[in-house]
Amino acid sequence: MADDPKKVLFLCSDNCSRSLFAESILRRDGGGRFLAFSAGAVPGDRIHPLALDVLQSFGYPTDGLHPKDWFEFGGASGPRMDFVLTVCDQAPPSECPSWAGQPEAARWPIADPARTRGSESDMAAAYVRAFDEIRGHVNLFLALPFDRLDRYALRADLAGIHDLARAG
Repeated sequence: MADDPKKVLFLCSDNCSRSLFAESILRRDGGGRFLAFSAGAVPGDRIHPLALDVLQSFGYPTDGLHPKDWFEFGGASGPRMDFVLTVCDQAPPSECPSWAGQPEAARWPIADPARTRGSESDMAAAYVRAFDEIRGHVNLFLALPFDRLDRYALRADLAGIHDLARAG
């Protein structure tokens, strides 16, 4: 991997929790090797309060985190990403934009904690589960030997992270 930090864009439907979890985790745990971003197909108006609570309780940065539209990053004029990683468990509600360059992409389907019904405790637990699952995926991503993988091996390893994390 070159000396320049690699740019990673995490996507989900509303960019209110899952993709923001991934962005914050990679920012802190990536050791400066990555620039992390997140966006959504239909961004919400704010980060979900339970997502914010989870990030803060685990000591992850929340400064600057806010929902963003994925079209801010798409098209030929968008910033060139090295990786585009989708953390939705359902197909996005609209078609993805094209991405500048040829970023490696993978889908890591993580259940949306916002769909949890039940007590406040049940909902809080769902956000912690989603955070833990995403942190496991990001840790496996960080463990990849980027400097020794060709494009095809990297693509296979990115796709396999979800299965490996679930087996975990």
